[in-house]
Amino acid sequence: MNLPNKITISRIFLIPVFMIVLLAGFEWGTVTWIGVDLPVTHLVAALIFIVASCTDWVDGYYARKLGLVTNFGKFLDPLADKLLVTAAFVALVQLGYAPAWMVIIILSREFAVTGIRLVAAAEGAVIAASQMGKLKTWIQIIAISALLLHNIPFAWIGVPFAQISMWAATLITLYSGWEYLIQNKEVMLKSK
Repeated sequence: MNLPNKITISRIFLIPVFMIVLLAGFEWGTVTWIGVDLPVTHLVAALIFIVASCTDWVDGYYARKLGLVTNFGKFLDPLADKLLVTAAFVALVQLGYAPAWMVIIILSREFAVTGIRLVAAAEGAVIAASQMGKLKTWIQIIAISALLLHNIPFAWIGVPFAQISMWAATLITLYSGWEYLIQNKEVMLKSK
């Protein structure tokens, strides 16, 4: 297994660590950060999530730089992103920080795209992530990070950054899902 794929797998292995820190109920106290009282567990979970998210850029960088782009990596990388984002959004709904209806829209798109990728794989084709899909993932990561860090306000606009980023993530997720369906409709039409 090459280095970029190992980095991608490390992102998957960080998911249970992130979930345990966030949801296990550890009492590590609180810290005040930018005027917000934040449980240390949420800060640590946010840092783990951000590190795991950054491995997405790192594995792609090394895959391209070292010429190690593989079909396995093209399939595993977006799957690792979806697993990480899904786990985070579900945890945030459980904690009451993310609106369930937005998360359902986001996760529905993720499952639909994964389904199309599986159909394509069965037909011998591998569909790599698009630029819009990558943008969507990064906006979702920003929204999750903002929610984990307790809606730190943007005083100059009067609306919490997490709220803005969740709306942006939801809208861009819808758009990228539509774009993905249009670009890959031949895969669905040709499948047996």
